[in-house]
Amino acid sequence: MRIRHTIGALTAAALLTLTACEGTEDTSSSKPDTTAEETSGQAKQDTSTTETDTDAPAAEATTDETEPETSEVPDVVGMNHGEAQSLLRSEGFMVNEEDASPEGRWILDNSNWKVCRQDPAPGATDVLRVAIYSVKLDESC
Repeated sequence: MRIRHTIGALTAAALLTLTACEGTEDTSSSKPDTTAEETSGQAKQDTSTTETDTDAPAAEATTDETEPETSEVPDVVGMNHGEAQSLLRSEGFMVNEEDASPEGRWILDNSNWKVCRQDPAPGATDVLRVAIYSVKLDESC
């Protein structure tokens, strides 16, 4: 008899817990009203600022800003791998680094590697990513 009461109490507690969890997952009934008010208030503020800020010089400035500034890829062949990587990143390029030897090693300590070749070639424009192929300092390219 005691076990039946305990099982019944545990079952009731589990059902209440599950019911309570369902209530916390369903946030659509309580939050959309406040979210809609906040969103509409922000939209009203944004449209009022854009109406006052639109004039011809501002439109010309935005067309100038849409053209991305591209720099030429510097020549990093023969440089220390770490220095080449830093230079390329400071110029705004993403860098892929690979072992130039057929061994396919990971470049963990880039201070003891030198750049043998790069892709694209130095002077290239409209490039986002540069690959540098390096070997250890005591190896030949």
